[in-house]
Amino acid sequence: MHRIFDLVKDASLDLAQIEGETIDRVLNAVADAAIQQTQVILDANAKDLARMDAANPMYDRLKLTAQRIEDIAHDTRKVSTLPSPLGRTLKHHVLPNGLELTRISVPFGVIGIVYEARPNVTFDVFSLCLKSGNACILKGGKDADDSNKVIVSIIKDVLRQFGINEHVIELLPATHEATAALLHANGKVDLVIPRGSKRLIDFVRQEATVPVIETGAGVCHAYFDKDGDVEMGARIINNAKTRRVSVCNALDCTIIHEDRLGDLSALCEPLQKSCVLIYADEPSLAALQGRYPAELLRPASVETFGTEFQSYTMAIKTVSNIEEALKHIRLYGSGHSECIITEDANAASRFLRAVDAACVYHNAPTSFTDGAQFGLGAEIGISTQKLHARGPMALEEITTYKWVIKGNGQVRG
Repeated sequence: MHRIFDLVKDASLDLAQIEGETIDRVLNAVADAAIQQTQVILDANAKDLARMDAANPMYDRLKLTAQRIEDIAHDTRKVSTLPSPLGRTLKHHVLPNGLELTRISVPFGVIGIVYEARPNVTFDVFSLCLKSGNACILKGGKDADDSNKVIVSIIKDVLRQFGINEHVIELLPATHEATAALLHANGKVDLVIPRGSKRLIDFVRQEATVPVIETGAGVCHAYFDKDGDVEMGARIINNAKTRRVSVCNALDCTIIHEDRLGDLSALCEPLQKSCVLIYADEPSLAALQGRYPAELLRPASVETFGTEFQSYTMAIKTVSNIEEALKHIRLYGSGHSECIITEDANAASRFLRAVDAACVYHNAPTSFTDGAQFGLGAEIGISTQKLHARGPMALEEITTYKWVIKGNGQVRG
């Protein structure tokens, strides 16, 4: 394991010598190879899928299709078109003694990624790390091991074609021992980013001795205010909940103003097509009984709120005012993405100011929390912390900076 870390560290130093034009050509070549090798990737992915129960919420995240590979290739090409995040002048000034100070953006060096059943992450991390001058060490879960191995093999083939050190990307064995080694690779790994369940993220944060950027689990809410538009609200709630249920920006809880309980059945009507199971508190349960399929309706319990369902399941909470909605989000939210549906500009402004989350929406679904949707290309994760990066992390967020000081013989008195 430590031999791998040494090879990646050395390769990260080589990246500084590669021209940006070459990096972009490599990324486009990787996108081409992904399309050309679609069937090879799908065959490996099928082996992974065969080991997982299709009812598992992670199954959709694990699954690759020809269309999803095309989308991955598109995102990879998108990254190649973005300006380099390196060498940017972030601050510049000259001291009274004539010293010239410039703060410029530079790579972290080696970034480790710990993730679960998300083989698309392998492509995303590589493209973002290469474009930002970082080498990457990947520690995927055993559920996606066959997929990850094939993808990394395809990437390495392209790197060799361009004469680039293939160790700028390495995949560790899918073992607990490999995770432990990565989290304690002080001096060899500059940063670790976990992507996955709350349990995984908590483990990495608690165990790592190398720096960590936390990409938190997504417990997302939509608050339908007393002045919300029903047609718009139904569309937003349905999209946020059912577009892809296994992703971190999927809706987990709809909060509704008590004055609008009469519209709740209309808000939930589109969810029936996807057989969304609803856990409702007492007022909302009463409002839905007889208006929503009984087999898809359950009373909420203590455990209902604050749960990231990652399935066709949603909670409903009734409140008497916006302050109660904000209190509920403070208590159960994860700091990922929250939204308000309202035509009241003052209520929207209050909500946008008061909610403590990486992304806060007005009249739009939380499903937009995504690097590509934000115009950032692929993303390396959604940071829910406040130190260094917050929200979708793309090229700029995986760089740091250094000070360059130029003098003419000045000495300090």
